[in-house]
Amino acid sequence: MIKDIMNAAYVSLDMEKNEIERLRSYLDEESFLKAIDALVNCKSIMTVASGSSGIAAKKFAHSLCCIEKHAMFMSPSEAVHGGLGALDKDDVMVMVSRGGKTVELLPIISVCNKKKATLIAVTENEQSILAKSSDIVLKLSIEKESDPLGLMATSSFIATIALFDAILASMIVTTDFTAEQFGVIHPGGAVGEKLNNKQEDICIKD
Repeated sequence: MIKDIMNAAYVSLDMEKNEIERLRSYLDEESFLKAIDALVNCKSIMTVASGSSGIAAKKFAHSLCCIEKHAMFMSPSEAVHGGLGALDKDDVMVMVSRGGKTVELLPIISVCNKKKATLIAVTENEQSILAKSSDIVLKLSIEKESDPLGLMATSSFIATIALFDAILASMIVTTDFTAEQFGVIHPGGAVGEKLNNKQEDICIKD
């Protein structure tokens, strides 16, 4: 039994590592660079998704705030009850849906198009309503979820997070965002202590 338990764990780790490696092979550079340009130059960014994709989208919004981009996560339920009032034509909406046809996201797609906000889709289904309604499509292509049932958002979640982290890394390079800037907005925790001690050292030397 112990062997089976550990085998399930190792299989999961291997499958998720494989999905990140595969992401490199099918990442469309033209679409990726268009997304970077839109995200760097827009006024503000809204992310939206449901379930596990929503968790990934929320984490991405927080990461964007960490590099001083005005970003927020909007739950689908809040979005269709007035939350989309925060979105306008100078903004970017990042929407995540593996199948591209999540029912609660469809009204949000329509509002994005009507308000002429830039819509970036993260989806596996390039023929979906989401993909066809978007300005930029960042494709996912998941072979199999890593849980033993092959049903839960495991490999797909990891791939989505990896894609968002890749976007974050590229935006940091594009905007020349620095550790000193991060220290100002991240005074808390061990990271804040490390960054702000470094800042104090610089001030003392100056």
